[in-house]
Amino acid sequence: MGDMTLRALSFDAVADQYDTARPGYPPALFDTVEELAGRPLRGARVVDVGAGTGIATRSLRERGALVTAVEPGPSMADRLRRTLPGVPLVRAFGDALPIADGRADLITYAQSWHWTDPARSLPEALRVLRPGGTLALWWNVSDGSVPWIAEQGARIEAWAGDSAHGAHSAHGRDDGLPASLESVARRVPWTRRVTVDAHLANLGSHSLFQMRDERDSEAFLATERAELLARFPDGTLEEAYVVDLTAVVNGS
Repeated sequence: MGDMTLRALSFDAVADQYDTARPGYPPALFDTVEELAGRPLRGARVVDVGAGTGIATRSLRERGALVTAVEPGPSMADRLRRTLPGVPLVRAFGDALPIADGRADLITYAQSWHWTDPARSLPEALRVLRPGGTLALWWNVSDGSVPWIAEQGARIEAWAGDSAHGAHSAHGRDDGLPASLESVARRVPWTRRVTVDAHLANLGSHSLFQMRDERDSEAFLATERAELLARFPDGTLEEAYVVDLTAVVNGS
């Protein structure tokens, strides 16, 4: 099992923490997905790949989409089953989808495309999409233009050599799509207010922290808690994100 697969499955150890602490997505993101797909989500056949605990799946379903979730991790999948018992769930990796050709109007990879090999996952996604269907890839990227977020990123990079929490570079993401493939990129800014402890639970659920020695991660997060409380003495802060979205229409 390769390092990327191990990192992708590292979330399994913190499935409940992941589900409660990770940010969701703003309504404007799904408005934009509908715009780029040229159709409403209501009634659309959607395959949500790398669904995790179902954070994006829930929002897609609330918009009326007919969602099938794809998730390889047993604990993540179990949490999804418990919170979304009516959603069909397929246990598989994004590089090999056990789904029939032309099945989907929309395929989504929310926070998960970077765990796949695009040379395999792209042909699979296009196979499962109907002609004219849309592939949508998106990530919540911490907004480094906010001073406290940039300072925290610098502390993480000094500690672990990775300011992006192990997911993808905040300084320019390579989505692995071929240059010849016509795609559309959009950026959707949004914020959420959370407690310092909720923010640290979010941070600690990333693979960077899960793949390091537990005591090392705990020590960093304890130091980070003191840093944040010195800056936000009321114990709350505003996380700022930009959702980085790329869409590809099958056959374009």
